[in-house]
Amino acid sequence: MKSKTYLPFRKKLLSTCIMGAFFVQALPSVAAEEALAIAEIERITVTTQKRAQPLQDVPVTVSAFNGETLEQLGIQDLDVLSDITPGLVIQEQSPNNPGFVIRGITSDSGSAQAAPKVSVYYNGTDISRSRGSYFELFDIERVEVVKGPQATLFGTAASVGALSVTTRKPQEEFEASISAGFGNFAARQMQGFITGGQQSMQGRFAFTYRERDGYVKNIAATQPDLHGIDRLGARASLRFTPSDAVLIDLIYNHEENNDTGTAFKSRRYAPTGGDTSPYSFVEASGSPVSAAVFGKSELGVDRTVDDLNLTINWDLNQQWKFTSISAQRRFDSLEVFDADGTQAWFLEFAEDARGEQFSQEFRFNYAAEQLNSFVGISYFDEEGSQRVPFSTEESVFLNCIGRLPGGKPCINPDGTVNVLTPLLTQGRFQTLPYQGVYQNFGDNQSVSVFADVSYQLTEQWELTAGLRYVDEDKTSRYSSDFARSVLAGAPLLPIVSTGGKQFSADGNYDAWLPRFNALYRLNESMNLYATVSKGRRSEVVDVGSMNSPAGVVPRVNEVPAETLWNYEAGIKGNTADNGLRYALSAFSQDYRDFQVSLRDSAGNTYIANAGQAKNVGIEAEISLGLTDSVEWFTNLAWLDAKIDDDSSNGNLAGKRFRLQPEYTAGTGLLLAKDLSANYRLNGSMVYSFRSDIFFEEANAPVAGFDISQGAVQQTSVRLGLEQTSANWSVTLYATNLFDKEYLVDAGNTGGAFGYPSFIAGAPRQVGIEFRQNFM
Repeated sequence: MKSKTYLPFRKKLLSTCIMGAFFVQALPSVAAEEALAIAEIERITVTTQKRAQPLQDVPVTVSAFNGETLEQLGIQDLDVLSDITPGLVIQEQSPNNPGFVIRGITSDSGSAQAAPKVSVYYNGTDISRSRGSYFELFDIERVEVVKGPQATLFGTAASVGALSVTTRKPQEEFEASISAGFGNFAARQMQGFITGGQQSMQGRFAFTYRERDGYVKNIAATQPDLHGIDRLGARASLRFTPSDAVLIDLIYNHEENNDTGTAFKSRRYAPTGGDTSPYSFVEASGSPVSAAVFGKSELGVDRTVDDLNLTINWDLNQQWKFTSISAQRRFDSLEVFDADGTQAWFLEFAEDARGEQFSQEFRFNYAAEQLNSFVGISYFDEEGSQRVPFSTEESVFLNCIGRLPGGKPCINPDGTVNVLTPLLTQGRFQTLPYQGVYQNFGDNQSVSVFADVSYQLTEQWELTAGLRYVDEDKTSRYSSDFARSVLAGAPLLPIVSTGGKQFSADGNYDAWLPRFNALYRLNESMNLYATVSKGRRSEVVDVGSMNSPAGVVPRVNEVPAETLWNYEAGIKGNTADNGLRYALSAFSQDYRDFQVSLRDSAGNTYIANAGQAKNVGIEAEISLGLTDSVEWFTNLAWLDAKIDDDSSNGNLAGKRFRLQPEYTAGTGLLLAKDLSANYRLNGSMVYSFRSDIFFEEANAPVAGFDISQGAVQQTSVRLGLEQTSANWSVTLYATNLFDKEYLVDAGNTGGAFGYPSFIAGAPRQVGIEFRQNFM
C-alpha cells in the first residue's frame, strides 16, 4: 500500500520540473543565446576523510556546498540547508532549541544527561550539545553533510552522520565587503568582512547582524510579538605561517541571540476575539512574576556563545603531517516560554541551559602514492546543566487540568480567565502564585584513540578501514524544589521534590566503533562505493528522585547505549567536461536499544529505550550546467524509518521516526549572466517538498488534537544586478514566495498536560539587499 503522500509527491515533483523550466524560459536572453551550451560546474573539494579530496573520491555519502553557493542562495539559517540536502531536516524552534535530523534520526534533547545523535562540527571541533550547537551562517568556506555512522571521522556523536561547517580563513591580499538589507516585518540586516596581511601573518574579521519584528502577533499587553529575531555574530581570525611547513589558525567567534518568544498556540482555547488556528494571532501573556522567577520579564531567548579554536598544521616531511586542534566553547541560554499557548497564567516555564566544552585532538596523517592514513587521540570534556523553573497561579492550574469541582471552564468564551482563588479562600487571597524548579546536570569526559587506513590495491580498487576506541566517564546529577501548594496541599507538578538537594550517579563505558569502505573506479569520472559502519549513542545515566520509606531518595535509570550497523552502497560521478555531477546511494540501518525522547506528566523530557528499529532509504543528487550562465540542481530522498512492529517494543512498535518525512525533494537554479562588460545578472530559485511528518514518537493525537503535519512545499527566489567594475550589487529576495502555511512543531511541553501547542512556520518574507565589495 502506497503512502498517502505518494501521489501528491509525484505531482509536486512534476510541478518542480515545470517550475525549473519556467525559470529558465523567463530569462529569454540567457535561453536564446546559450540554450545549447553546457557549462562546467564548480568542482568541490572536501576534507571528510581528514584530507583534501574531490567529492566523488570519498567512499561515503556526502553533500557539500561552498560559501559562494550559500551566498547566492541567500542561506543564513541552518534550517534552510534542509531544502538543498537529501536526508537532512533541521528544525529550528529557536536558537535555544534546534533539532538536527539525519536519515530520520533526531538529535534535539536539551537534557544535560543525554548524548547527541548527530555530530555538529565547527572548524573541526565537536559542538553537538543541542542548546549550544546553533550558529549563524556567515563568511562560510564550506558545509559538508556526511551521512551514516562516522565515529572514526567525527567522533562518537556521529551515530547517524555529521554536519561540518568550516569558516573562511584570512588571506594575504586585501579584500573587504559590506552589505545591508531591509524587508517586511521591519527586517534589517548587515554583514561584512575585511581581510589582508603579510606573508607570515594575515587577519580576517567578519560580522553579521540581523533584526526582524515577530511575524506572529501577540495581543497580550505586556509581551512582544513572537518569532522576532535579534542576532549578532562576530568572528576574528588570525593565520600565522612561521615557516613553509607550519600553518597556525586562531579563531574566536562570539554570538548573541535576543529573539522574542516562540509562538506556542493552543488549539483548545482561543485568544480574546480570535480563533484556535495556529496561523492567527496569539495571546501569550506569560507569567506576571517572570522577572523574579525566571530572571527575564518577557517571553524570548537570551543566548550567548563564545568559541575559541586553535589549529596547528605541521608538515613534518613529504609523507607525514601533524595536526593539533584545541577548542573551548561556552554557551549560556535562557528561554522563557508560555507552554499552554493561552492568556491564562497556567503553564509558564523557562529553560536555563548552560554548558562548557573543551576538546583536544592530536592527529598524524600519512600520505604516499598508494597509502593514505591517519592516527590520533582526542580528549573531550563537557560540563552542562539544564534548569527548568515553573510558574503558575494555583487555582488557574488546578481548574485548567480539571482538579477543581464546579465545572468552570479554564477560559470563558469571552476570553477571560477564571481565577477562583478569592472564592476558594473566602477572600483571603486574590491570587496564589506558585513556583518550582527542577534541574539536571551532566559532566562527561571521554578519551578516544582512532586510526584510519586507505590503500589503493589497483588503479580501480581502494579499500578503507577505520576504528575508534572510546572510553567515557559520565556523572549525572539532579535536583528539584517544589513546595506544597496552598489549595492542593501537595506540589502542583508530579515531581518528588528533593528540597534543592542534589542526587548523583556515574558510570564508565567504552566501545569499539569500526568502519569499512570500498571504492571502485569504473573510469576517470565514475566511482562505485560500499560501506559498512557501526554507530553508537552512548549510555544515559538518568538521575531523578522518588519516594521511599526512608524519604526522598535518588531514582537512577541507566538507558543502554543505542547501537546501529549501517550498510550502504552508491555511485558518484561526473561527465568529462564536468557539466554534470551526480550521486546516488542506498542504505539500510539496523538499530538496537533505540533511544527516544519522551515527556513525563510534568513536561520533563527523558530518554527511553524503544527496542529495535530499522531504517532504509535512497538518496540522490544531481547538478547540471544547463548553459554557461545557468546551473540546475536537484536532490531526492526516500526513507522508511520505523521502530520494529514487535510487541517487545511496547506502545511505540511500528511507529515512524518523529520529524522524518518519507519523501523529500529540492530543486533549484543558479544564474550568473553577463549583460555587458560592466553588468551581471545574478539569481537563484529553490523549490522544496517534504511529505507528511509526525511531531511526537507515538504518531498519535494528543488530547484529541492531531499533531502531524501534511506535505509542505516552499519556493524561494533571488534576483540581483551586479556592477562588476564598481563592485556593487543590489538583490531582491523572497522566501516562502507563495506564503504557504505550515507547522514547525506540535505537541511540545503543553501536550503533557493535555494542552498541546502548535508553532507556525514563517510566512512570506521579502526584501532588498545592497552590497559593496572592496579589492
